[in-house]
Amino acid sequence: MDLGSIFLILALAVLVSLFISRPLLTRQGEEAPLVTRQATIQADHERSALLAEQERILNALQELDFDQALGKIPPEDYPVQRAAYLQAGVAILQRLDALQSAPGEKQVSASDAARQLEEAVAIRRADSQPARVPVGAAADEDPLENLIAARRRARQERFSGFCPKCGRPVQKSDKFCSHCGAPMD
Repeated sequence: MDLGSIFLILALAVLVSLFISRPLLTRQGEEAPLVTRQATIQADHERSALLAEQERILNALQELDFDQALGKIPPEDYPVQRAAYLQAGVAILQRLDALQSAPGEKQVSASDAARQLEEAVAIRRADSQPARVPVGAAADEDPLENLIAARRRARQERFSGFCPKCGRPVQKSDKFCSHCGAPMD
Protein backbone atom coordinates (compact mmCIF):
# COMPACT_ATOMS: atom_id res chain seq x y z
CA MET A 1 0.00 0.00 0.00
CA ASP A 2 1.51 3.32 -0.98
CA LEU A 3 1.38 6.60 0.88
CA GLY A 4 -1.31 8.25 -1.38
CA SER A 5 -3.90 5.55 -0.68
CA ILE A 6 -3.25 5.79 3.09
CA PHE A 7 -3.89 9.56 3.00
CA LEU A 8 -7.03 9.01 0.93
CA ILE A 9 -8.40 6.45 3.42
CA LEU A 10 -7.50 8.74 6.33
CA ALA A 11 -9.25 11.73 4.69
CA LEU A 12 -12.38 9.67 4.04
CA ALA A 13 -12.39 8.43 7.65
CA VAL A 14 -12.15 12.00 8.97
CA LEU A 15 -14.99 13.18 6.70
CA VAL A 16 -17.23 10.28 7.72
CA SER A 17 -16.52 10.79 11.42
CA LEU A 18 -17.30 14.54 11.12
CA PHE A 19 -20.54 13.78 9.31
CA ILE A 20 -21.60 11.25 11.93
CA SER A 21 -20.67 13.43 14.91
CA ARG A 22 -22.21 16.64 13.50
CA PRO A 23 -25.56 16.25 15.37
CA LEU A 24 -23.65 15.76 18.61
CA LEU A 25 -21.42 18.78 18.09
CA THR A 26 -24.05 21.33 17.06
CA ARG A 27 -25.49 23.38 19.88
CA GLN A 28 -29.25 23.63 20.12
CA GLY A 29 -31.29 26.03 22.23
CA GLU A 30 -33.12 23.84 24.71
CA GLU A 31 -35.90 26.04 26.15
CA ALA A 32 -37.34 28.13 23.31
CA PRO A 33 -37.63 25.46 20.59
CA LEU A 34 -39.10 22.90 23.02
CA VAL A 35 -41.81 25.31 24.19
CA THR A 36 -42.53 26.33 20.61
CA ARG A 37 -42.70 22.70 19.51
CA GLN A 38 -45.07 21.82 22.34
CA ALA A 39 -47.35 24.74 21.48
CA THR A 40 -47.34 23.70 17.83
CA ILE A 41 -48.08 20.09 18.74
CA GLN A 42 -50.93 21.18 21.01
CA ALA A 43 -52.40 23.43 18.29
CA ASP A 44 -52.11 20.62 15.72
CA HIS A 45 -53.78 18.21 18.13
CA GLU A 46 -56.65 20.64 18.76
CA ARG A 47 -57.07 21.27 15.03
CA SER A 48 -57.10 17.52 14.36
CA ALA A 49 -59.73 16.98 17.05
CA LEU A 50 -61.88 19.78 15.61
CA LEU A 51 -61.59 18.35 12.10
CA ALA A 52 -62.63 14.93 13.41
CA GLU A 53 -65.59 16.49 15.20
CA GLN A 54 -66.55 18.37 12.03
CA GLU A 55 -66.42 15.09 10.11
CA ARG A 56 -68.66 13.47 12.74
CA ILE A 57 -71.18 16.33 12.49
CA LEU A 58 -71.22 16.10 8.69
CA ASN A 59 -71.84 12.34 8.88
CA ALA A 60 -74.61 12.88 11.42
CA LEU A 61 -76.28 15.50 9.20
CA GLN A 62 -76.05 13.20 6.19
CA GLU A 63 -77.55 10.30 8.16
CA LEU A 64 -80.28 12.57 9.54
CA ASP A 65 -81.22 13.69 6.01
CA PHE A 66 -81.24 10.08 4.83
CA ASP A 67 -83.38 8.95 7.77
CA GLN A 68 -85.80 11.81 7.15
CA ALA A 69 -86.05 10.85 3.46
CA LEU A 70 -86.88 7.27 4.48
CA GLY A 71 -89.46 8.45 6.99
CA LYS A 72 -87.69 7.06 10.07
CA ILE A 73 -87.75 10.41 11.87
CA PRO A 74 -91.00 12.20 12.74
CA PRO A 75 -91.43 15.42 10.73
CA GLU A 76 -91.62 17.55 13.88
CA ASP A 77 -88.27 16.25 15.23
CA TYR A 78 -86.26 16.66 12.02
CA PRO A 79 -85.89 20.50 12.02
CA VAL A 80 -84.95 20.54 15.71
CA GLN A 81 -82.26 17.89 15.33
CA ARG A 82 -80.93 19.41 12.11
CA ALA A 83 -80.71 22.86 13.72
CA ALA A 84 -78.83 21.40 16.70
CA TYR A 85 -76.31 19.68 14.41
CA LEU A 86 -75.92 22.82 12.30
CA GLN A 87 -75.32 24.93 15.40
CA ALA A 88 -72.65 22.50 16.63
CA GLY A 89 -71.07 22.49 13.16
CA VAL A 90 -71.03 26.29 13.01
CA ALA A 91 -69.31 26.45 16.41
CA ILE A 92 -66.68 23.98 15.23
CA LEU A 93 -66.07 25.88 11.99
CA GLN A 94 -65.67 29.14 13.93
CA ARG A 95 -63.19 27.52 16.32
CA LEU A 96 -61.25 26.10 13.36
CA ASP A 97 -61.19 29.53 11.74
CA ALA A 98 -59.97 31.09 14.99
CA LEU A 99 -57.12 28.56 15.14
CA GLN A 100 -56.07 29.08 11.54
CA SER A 101 -56.41 32.85 11.22
CA ALA A 102 -53.99 35.51 12.38
CA PRO A 103 -54.89 37.47 15.55
CA GLY A 104 -56.01 40.63 13.69
CA GLU A 105 -57.94 38.85 10.93
CA LYS A 106 -61.72 38.92 10.58
CA GLN A 107 -63.50 35.81 11.86
CA VAL A 108 -66.06 33.84 9.84
CA SER A 109 -69.64 34.83 10.62
CA ALA A 110 -72.22 32.29 11.74
CA SER A 111 -74.17 32.61 8.49
CA ASP A 112 -71.02 31.99 6.41
CA ALA A 113 -70.15 28.99 8.55
CA ALA A 114 -73.68 27.60 8.19
CA ARG A 115 -73.50 28.09 4.43
CA GLN A 116 -70.14 26.26 4.30
CA LEU A 117 -71.60 23.43 6.36
CA GLU A 118 -74.66 23.15 4.09
CA GLU A 119 -72.37 23.07 1.03
CA ALA A 120 -70.29 20.28 2.59
CA VAL A 121 -73.43 18.26 3.34
CA ALA A 122 -74.71 18.80 -0.22
CA ILE A 123 -71.38 17.68 -1.68
CA ARG A 124 -71.38 14.56 0.48
CA ARG A 125 -74.98 13.82 -0.48
CA ALA A 126 -74.11 14.12 -4.17
CA ASP A 127 -71.05 11.89 -3.74
CA SER A 128 -72.94 9.18 -1.89
CA GLN A 129 -75.78 8.85 -4.40
CA PRO A 130 -75.04 6.41 -7.23
CA ALA A 131 -75.29 7.69 -10.75
CA ARG A 132 -78.72 7.05 -12.20
CA VAL A 133 -78.28 5.05 -15.42
CA PRO A 134 -81.28 3.63 -17.25
CA VAL A 135 -81.30 -0.15 -17.35
CA GLY A 136 -81.20 -0.39 -21.13
CA ALA A 137 -78.57 2.33 -21.56
CA ALA A 138 -75.72 0.39 -19.96
CA ALA A 139 -76.40 -2.68 -22.09
CA ASP A 140 -76.56 -0.65 -25.32
CA GLU A 141 -73.16 0.95 -24.72
CA ASP A 142 -71.20 -2.22 -23.98
CA PRO A 143 -70.68 -4.62 -26.93
CA LEU A 144 -69.99 -7.53 -24.59
CA GLU A 145 -73.33 -6.98 -22.85
CA ASN A 146 -75.01 -6.93 -26.26
CA LEU A 147 -73.40 -10.28 -27.14
CA ILE A 148 -74.47 -11.80 -23.82
CA ALA A 149 -78.04 -10.59 -24.29
CA ALA A 150 -78.14 -11.99 -27.85
CA ARG A 151 -76.80 -15.34 -26.63
CA ARG A 152 -79.44 -15.51 -23.91
CA ARG A 153 -82.19 -14.75 -26.41
CA ALA A 154 -80.88 -17.44 -28.75
CA ARG A 155 -80.66 -20.02 -25.96
CA GLN A 156 -84.21 -19.27 -24.82
CA GLU A 157 -85.62 -19.77 -28.30
CA ARG A 158 -84.29 -23.34 -28.73
CA PHE A 159 -86.31 -25.06 -26.02
CA SER A 160 -86.95 -28.64 -27.11
CA GLY A 161 -88.71 -30.39 -24.27
CA PHE A 162 -88.09 -32.08 -20.93
CA CYS A 163 -85.59 -34.63 -19.62
CA PRO A 164 -87.18 -38.12 -19.55
CA LYS A 165 -85.43 -38.96 -16.27
CA CYS A 166 -85.78 -35.82 -14.06
CA GLY A 167 -88.32 -33.71 -15.95
CA ARG A 168 -86.20 -30.55 -16.23
CA PRO A 169 -86.36 -28.43 -19.41
CA VAL A 170 -83.62 -29.09 -22.00
CA GLN A 171 -82.40 -27.22 -25.08
CA LYS A 172 -82.19 -28.57 -28.63
CA SER A 173 -78.39 -28.48 -28.55
CA ASP A 174 -78.13 -30.46 -25.27
CA LYS A 175 -76.81 -34.02 -25.56
CA PHE A 176 -77.14 -34.62 -21.82
CA CYS A 177 -79.45 -33.19 -19.16
CA SER A 178 -77.75 -30.32 -17.34
CA HIS A 179 -79.33 -31.39 -14.05
CA CYS A 180 -79.11 -35.18 -13.85
CA GLY A 181 -76.74 -36.05 -16.72
CA ALA A 182 -79.11 -38.43 -18.49
CA PRO A 183 -78.41 -38.77 -22.23
CA MET A 184 -80.90 -37.10 -24.58
CA ASP A 185 -82.11 -39.39 -27.39
